[in-house]
Amino acid sequence: MSPTDGRFSEIVTSESQFRAVIGHPSHRVLRKHIAALDEHCRAFVARCPFVLIASADAEGNIDVSPKGDPPGFVRVLDDTTLAIPERPGNRHADTFSNLVQNRHVGLLFLIPDKQETLRVSGTAVIVRDRWLRDEMAIAGKTPEFAIAVTVREAFFHCAKCAIRSRLWDTTMWPDLVGLPSLARAMVDAGKLDETTEEMQALIDKDTRERLY
Repeated sequence: MSPTDGRFSEIVTSESQFRAVIGHPSHRVLRKHIAALDEHCRAFVARCPFVLIASADAEGNIDVSPKGDPPGFVRVLDDTTLAIPERPGNRHADTFSNLVQNRHVGLLFLIPDKQETLRVSGTAVIVRDRWLRDEMAIAGKTPEFAIAVTVREAFFHCAKCAIRSRLWDTTMWPDLVGLPSLARAMVDAGKLDETTEEMQALIDKDTRERLY
């Protein structure tokens, strides 16, 4: 089913419709948007171990990919340039496939126990410059690629979503019993010949041998 299959009778189709309900942002909110990375953005990126990258292909199909490494793995090259190392993954390369069609990206930086997040948008290219990749080596392993992002806009996002979700409150974390493992999900979704145990062994081996 889709949102237009008849279940919904009040579909918002214009900005004026939702603005009539939520209103407009204050001048204070609008003025926090900046076109370069200031000292506060740089400090946040330097402490950040996890970032989400949103990208889309030429037809608008969207992907959000998580990237994680020790804090500071995203390099600030100058006031308007970030570089993100590409570590070994499943070779699906969704972000790469999108970037060669559509260079626009959105980034969401998260720091554990920090309620606010940093949002960055701009354009990106895939690069292989050795000087940059060498700076991003970990455990003697140099990444084959990096994503160089030209910043167009950056701003801090308020804490309300983290407060509502109690994201960093470990006493409120949900019970994980009953949730499928990645191995189980892959076997079921792909109707694979491998058992869940065999698939888990392959995942564990890949993690041991291809983390960097």
